[in-house]
Amino acid sequence: MGVYARILRAPNVALLIAATTIGRLPFAINGLAVVLFLREATGSFAIAGLTTGMLALGSALGAPLAGRLVDRRGVRLIVPLAFVHAGAVLSIWALGAAGAPTVALAATAIVAGAAFPPTGSVLRSRWPELLREPELVRGAYAFDSVMIEASFVAGPLITAAVVVAAGPEFALGISAGLVIAGAAIFLSALPGGHGPNAPHPRASGLLGALGEPALRMIALTTLPVGFCIGTVEVAVPAFSDAHGTPALAGILLALWSVASGIGGLAFGLRAAHRGLVETYVLIALLFPLACLPLAAASSPPVMALLVMVAGAPIAPLIASRNELVAAVARRGTGTESFTWLLTALVAGLSAGAAVAGAVIEAEGWPAAVLLGALVAGLGGAFAVARRDTLRPQPAT
Repeated sequence: MGVYARILRAPNVALLIAATTIGRLPFAINGLAVVLFLREATGSFAIAGLTTGMLALGSALGAPLAGRLVDRRGVRLIVPLAFVHAGAVLSIWALGAAGAPTVALAATAIVAGAAFPPTGSVLRSRWPELLREPELVRGAYAFDSVMIEASFVAGPLITAAVVVAAGPEFALGISAGLVIAGAAIFLSALPGGHGPNAPHPRASGLLGALGEPALRMIALTTLPVGFCIGTVEVAVPAFSDAHGTPALAGILLALWSVASGIGGLAFGLRAAHRGLVETYVLIALLFPLACLPLAAASSPPVMALLVMVAGAPIAPLIASRNELVAAVARRGTGTESFTWLLTALVAGLSAGAAVAGAVIEAEGWPAAVLLGALVAGLGGAFAVARRDTLRPQPAT
C-alpha cells in the first residue's frame, strides 16, 4: 500500500481525489433518486424510468461535448457546468411536484445529464503531470477506478438514508449541492493550468479526440464490456427474484462492486511486467471468462461467490484502459478523450440492460448472462486481433 500513501502525500492530490469523489456521488445518487421521487410524485414507473433513461442518455451524449469545451476553454468551465446540472436536477424536483408533462421532465433530464461536470476526466488527464513517476501514475489510475466503485456503493446508500429520513426529493437537493461543492473544491485544489489545454494542429476538426485511431479502438472495445455489465446488472435481480428473495439483488450487486474495488487496489500495486496494450487486452479477455460461471449459479451463496469473481477484473480493466488512453490521447484533447469512454460504457450498458430484459423474459436469466459474456468475449477477441491499432501513433 506504499504506492497509494505516496500518491496521497503528493501536493493537492488527496484534496483533488476527495473533490472528485464528492462530485461523482450525484452520478450515483440521481438515477435512484429520480425513480423514487417521480414514482411517488406521478404514480408512474414508466415516467420515472423514461426520465432516468434520458438522464443517462444526456450524460452519454453530452460528456464528450463538455470535455471538449473544457479542453478548449479551460477547466474553470466545470463550475458553470455544475450549476447548470444542479439547476436541472432541482428543476426535475419542481416539475415533478407541479405535475408537469413527461416531455418537460425528459428534456430537463437530458440537460442535467449533458451538463454533468467532467472533473474525473480532467483529473485523469492530469495524473502524469501531477505525479510524474510512472509507478505512481499507474497506481493513481487504479485508485481512481476503485473510487468510482466506492461512489456507486455510497451513492445508493446515501439516497436510501435520505429517502427514509426526509423523502426522495431531498436526495435530489443533496445531489445538486454535492455537484457544486465538488466542482468548486476541485477547481480550487487543481494546481495551475486552469486555462485551455495546449493546442495541437491534429486535435482540431469535427472528430476532435476521436481523430486518434487508437482512442477510437479503445472506445469501440469498451462497448461490449458495458454490454456485459448491463446484462449482469439485470440478470442478478432476475436470479434473486427466481429464488424468492428480490432484496438479495442489492447485496449481490454491492459484492460485485466491492470485489471490483479490491481487484483495482491489487492491480495498482503490481509491477509493470507487460506493456499497456498487452495488459489491456489480457484483462479484456479475462473479464468475460470471469462472468461466464454466473450462468451456473445454483443458490444465493454460490452466486455471492461468483459475482465477486466476476467483479474482480472490472476496476483493473477500467484502470488499464484509462492508462492506455493517457498514452494515446492527442495533445489538447485529454479531458474529451476520457469522456468518450463514459459515452461508450453507458451506451453498451444501456443496450445490454435492454437486451437482457427481453432475453430473460424469453429464455431466463442464465441466457442473459451467457449472451453478455459472449459479447464481451467477442469484444476481447477483437481487441486482441486489432491490438496494433491500440498503440499510439508516432506523431501523437
